Amino acid sequence: MTWLQRLFTMTVKELKQLSRDPILLVVIAYFFTADIYIAASGIHMDLRQASLAVLDHDHSESSRELIHRFQPPWFELKGELSDTHQARRMLDAGEVLAVIDIPEHFQRDLERGRQVSVQMQVDASNSVLGTLVTTYATQIASRFSQEKAQELHGRLKLETLPAVLDRHRVWYNPNQNDTWFMSISELLTVITMLSLMLPAAAAVREKERGTIEQLVVSPLTPAQILLPKVLSMGLVVLAGTAVSLFLMIVPAFGVPIKGSIPLFFAVTALYVFATAGLGLFIATLSRTLGQVVMLVILVMMPILLLSGAWTPPEAMPEFLRRAMVLSPLSYFIEMAYGILLKGAGVKLLWDSILGLALLGSLLFGFGVWRFRRQFG
Repeated sequence: MTWLQRLFTMTVKELKQLSRDPILLVVIAYFFTADIYIAASGIHMDLRQASLAVLDHDHSESSRELIHRFQPPWFELKGELSDTHQARRMLDAGEVLAVIDIPEHFQRDLERGRQVSVQMQVDASNSVLGTLVTTYATQIASRFSQEKAQELHGRLKLETLPAVLDRHRVWYNPNQNDTWFMSISELLTVITMLSLMLPAAAAVREKERGTIEQLVVSPLTPAQILLPKVLSMGLVVLAGTAVSLFLMIVPAFGVPIKGSIPLFFAVTALYVFATAGLGLFIATLSRTLGQVVMLVILVMMPILLLSGAWTPPEAMPEFLRRAMVLSPLSYFIEMAYGILLKGAGVKLLWDSILGLALLGSLLFGFGVWRFRRQFG
């Protein structure tokens, strides 16, 4: 009972200290509200308003029809160009992202059933945008080609030919709404950052105020000194997660919650415990809050890059895919998306829960050992 009473008292002390730091409270509130809203509403994974210019050498009804299929919100027509030199100059200057070059006799060759090539020049200095422009333009041109072929040969004749029907069925996010993915992804990133920073900041504040030595020589054990910092800051992160989930993500973006809310908060608490061990390690290396912030960024980047949040695991080299087991966020991402969007339960996520528990135990044990070594 004495051990638990000391743990409770120290946890309350950490929460009181946090309440007296208005700047840190504002930072926490911002990340769990405004930051998530900006990330979810301001970042889109599809093509938006790609600037497009046209070189139309045919000026026929068919060429105009093809041009006007490149419509907002995907494309933004910047007008017609006079020659290829102007097109090259605008591409080099970054004034347009792509140029469509329609050849002469475009409509005549289509009406005669000949194959016609339409050239598109794309500024691929930004490879992501260049790939999106090429993909969207290919789909528009393919649809235009199919419709012209049907007009030429007749619909009944084409329907009698053998064909492969590609029917997609999208699960869990049928409308492919980017805000569902981005809002949850940003929430997980915020949880990671604050789980690292808050316990480390709580420990470093003791150093800055000169009270860490008093705690070391007190009857408190290292666990009774460090565990309250993890518990108190973990409660703050869980409270911020609840506010973000129920007051921001669900009402603002309509993200459905198909799984168990208690299970989600249970795995979130486990993840906070896992990353807090790294936060305690950061605290042993830092003497000021500024050093904590810099080290959090240094530690956080490998965690993010090896988690699959920014780069799909399938696109990583083999050795990096194997190294993902060292990132606690990789387990948390699989569990969070599985619970919130897929309705997955413990039967499907037990391996991720076990992996995160083992990794978290190692990280927390390492943080406590480092603290003992520094002040023991």
